[in-house]
Amino acid sequence: MKRGFTLVEIMIVVAIIALLAAISIPNLLRARHNANETSAIKVVRTVSTACEGFRSAQTPLTYPPDLLSLSGAVPPYISNVISNAVDAATARQGYFYSYQLLNPNQYTFTATPAVVGTTGTRVFFVDETGVIRVGDAVGPTLQ
Repeated sequence: MKRGFTLVEIMIVVAIIALLAAISIPNLLRARHNANETSAIKVVRTVSTACEGFRSAQTPLTYPPDLLSLSGAVPPYISNVISNAVDAATARQGYFYSYQLLNPNQYTFTATPAVVGTTGTRVFFVDETGVIRVGDAVGPTLQ
C-alpha cells in the first residue's frame, strides 16, 4: 500500500494557508503603517524639544542652523540617527524629514510619508510654537 497525500488533501492545505494569509497580511500592513506614524510623531516631538533646549543654551537666543548642530553638541541634544535622516535622501521608518531654519527665532520641521497610503497617510509639522500639527498627505493644509 502506498502512503502519501492525495492531490485533494494538498489543495485543501494550500487553500487554508492562502485564507490565513489573506486575513493576516492587511492587519500586518496596517500595524506597520501605524508604527511608522507613531515613530514620526516621536521624532517630531524629540526635535522640537531639542531645538528649545539648544536655543535656551545660546547667547543670543537662536535655534540651531541644522540638526547636525543638535547631534554634534556635547552632550548631544538628539541622536545622530535623527540628524542623518534629515540629510539623507532615504526614508527612515517610512517617513522623510526636513528641517529649515527660517530666522534665528523661527524654524520648521516636517515629517512626510515616503509612500502616501502605504508607509503613512499623515504629515506632521512643528515649529517654534512646539505644537505638533497634523495634515493629510494629499490635502493642502495642516491643522
